Amino acid sequence: MIPDEIARLVVDEAPDAIVYSDGEGVIRFWNRGAERIFGFTAAEAIGRSLDIIIPEHLRARHWEGYRQTMATGRSRYGEGDILSVPALRKDGSRISIEFTIIPVRNADGRMDGIAAILRDVTARFEELKRLRKLASQPPRRTD
Repeated sequence: MIPDEIARLVVDEAPDAIVYSDGEGVIRFWNRGAERIFGFTAAEAIGRSLDIIIPEHLRARHWEGYRQTMATGRSRYGEGDILSVPALRKDGSRISIEFTIIPVRNADGRMDGIAAILRDVTARFEELKRLRKLASQPPRRTD
């Protein structure tokens, strides 16, 4: 296999979601991992706003950050910092995700869009909540 074929295979088949949205936040790429995590097929997601996976109460904050990143080309999440947020699945259920972004620039260096790599961490998040709750309870007496 040549490197381009390997790269395409990795992106298409990654178990994590890999999503690309243009400067307006319209989904232009949606891999199989995104289908698995969010429940939308690529045909259902491509051409739609990222709002399909963003809980309504977080949309204003999301779009503020998105517009700022598109304008400046900078985001701390593009430097490898991981953002943990709730997200929506097609069936309306909420999941917990972690993600990083990759600012995508055109040949002139201007922002074209944003690629994101997203991972479903719901099980780990729920386990942490359970452990924190247990740790906050007073110890049981054994006598």
